[in-house]
This record gives sequence, C-alpha cells and structure tokens, in this order.
Amino acid sequence: MANRIAWHCHGFDGFAPHALYQVLQLRDRVFVVEQQSIYGDVDGVDTHCLHLSGRDDAGRLLAYARLIAPGEKYPDAAAVGRVVVAPEARGQGLGKALMAQAVAQCRAHFPDAAIMLSAQVDASTLYASFGFEPVSEPYDDGGILHVDMRRK
Repeated sequence: MANRIAWHCHGFDGFAPHALYQVLQLRDRVFVVEQQSIYGDVDGVDTHCLHLSGRDDAGRLLAYARLIAPGEKYPDAAAVGRVVVAPEARGQGLGKALMAQAVAQCRAHFPDAAIMLSAQVDASTLYASFGFEPVSEPYDDGGILHVDMRRK
C-alpha cells in the first residue's frame, strides 16, 4: 500500500458528524451508485454496532466495515457487514487488510462468537482466505448474488 492506514474501531457515539457523513457517502457511492443496487443502506443497525474505518495519512476514508454483536443479526454469531474499499484505493491489498482488522476486532470484542457475513459471490474467495465457509446457497440481494459465510 502506498499510504500507511490508521485503523479505528468505535461505537456509533464515537462518530464526529463529518466522519459519519464520509462513511455514509462511501457506502452510497459504492453499493448504491457503482453497483447499482437499490436498497435501504441506512437500516437502523448502525446505531448499535461497531464501526471500523481505515484512513490514510491525509485522513481520507479508504476502507470501512461495520461489526455487529452476536444476537443483533444472528443469534449465535457476530457479523461483519458493509465491507467497502474506496474505488481509488483498490488493487493495493486494502481489502485484505480491512478483513484482517475486522476479524481481529470481532475476536477482541466478541471472543467466544463465530463470525458471519453475507458475501457478494464475486468476493467469496477473499473471505474464504480468512476462514469463512459458505453456509447457504447463493441468493439475490439487491440485484447482486450473495452467499452467507461463517467463520468459527
């Protein structure tokens, strides 16, 4: 990676307004506009989960994921969602760094829980490299094929 990335993980109350706006803007830019997936991104989950962000030396948001406690989405597992790397930062290994951070943060905050995610099928190989295994058949989610994956 060309720039050093500073990782931060915090609850919803840890957001400054500008930082929250940047997260919502990045998610909208990638998931809704780039991937042309019309869905309700602001779904009420953000207020009670952890937010993992990666910023470069200039403070630009380049990577993000949200971490959901066990019992919130899955009864016996934590969840990683809204995994996104800014288009201008792709191809530098940042997706792998983001997932390594996400798994590490889940293990730190939810040590006894398995981790689940809903993977875009095209990205399932990345998640498999972190020990995630498919636990569902592919399904359509917002016009994009997804598969549920679990890591013990």
